[in-house]
Amino acid sequence: MRPLRYSINLTLDGCCDHRAIVPYEAMHRHHTENIARADALLFGRTTYRMMEEAWRPPIPPGPRPDWTEPFARTIDAAKKYVVSSTLEQVDWNAELVRGDLAEAVRRLKAEPGDGLFTGGVTLPMALTELGLIDEYEFVVHPRIAGHGPTLFAGLSKHVDLRPVGRTEFESGAVATRYVPKR
Repeated sequence: MRPLRYSINLTLDGCCDHRAIVPYEAMHRHHTENIARADALLFGRTTYRMMEEAWRPPIPPGPRPDWTEPFARTIDAAKKYVVSSTLEQVDWNAELVRGDLAEAVRRLKAEPGDGLFTGGVTLPMALTELGLIDEYEFVVHPRIAGHGPTLFAGLSKHVDLRPVGRTEFESGAVATRYVPKR
């Protein structure tokens, strides 16, 4: 069974708006490695569109550091599953996931391989409610945003986690990985 891993960047005060995080090379390298160790990505509509707009070739014009290229190539090549009831079609090596979310994700997890990777806010909330995420990674950046969306607002029940790994970045950010206590 393929594990479903979740990773997200957030500020010290819990803001998970990607615009509140200042990108840097080590963070991009870390997320490139996360995506590369998955067989496929599982995104909701909003995250899929955001990633497609930013990373699908041809890359939009504007200054972009060279160190973002490995991430761009990795996400472009990745197989993507998009959970959406409103999108009519997707491409960019993507396939729509419709119907019962729990059943569809269990089916994807049952396929052979190294794992699935998800990001974003809304879909991971639903996957957490269903108990389908096998590993959580929170990359906490040393910044106080003072605004923005936070993770898991409205979660119906507590999810107890056990730490399984930690990476510290020169920027002061800390990535901590957890698995659910079962």
